[in-house]
Amino acid sequence: MHAFDILGDPVRRRILELLAAGDLTSGEMVETISAEFGIRQPAVSMQLKVLREHGFATVRPDGTRRIYSIDTGPMVEVDAWLNQFRHFWTQHLDALDTEIRRGRRKGSTGG
Repeated sequence: MHAFDILGDPVRRRILELLAAGDLTSGEMVETISAEFGIRQPAVSMQLKVLREHGFATVRPDGTRRIYSIDTGPMVEVDAWLNQFRHFWTQHLDALDTEIRRGRRKGSTGG
């Protein structure tokens, strides 16, 4: 399965967003995902399994809890693919930065 097939699912994307902020227990994720998407624990567990099996997340036991972490390895593939398009927005962002800096200079000089 390609990385974008994994990222195409909004539940899996949200789980990765949560994990990007730090490690979470499966219970914490189930609570958040259930509230946001209205799905139950078995469905969340299935999405976590997909993320684990495709290298996007790792899990480690902590007593009776399972702690999930993000694994950034597959993001390298995503970043490499996006790199071919990066120039489309980089020029625009550079131009925006220039305009913001000009505006700040004018504001500070009273011009």
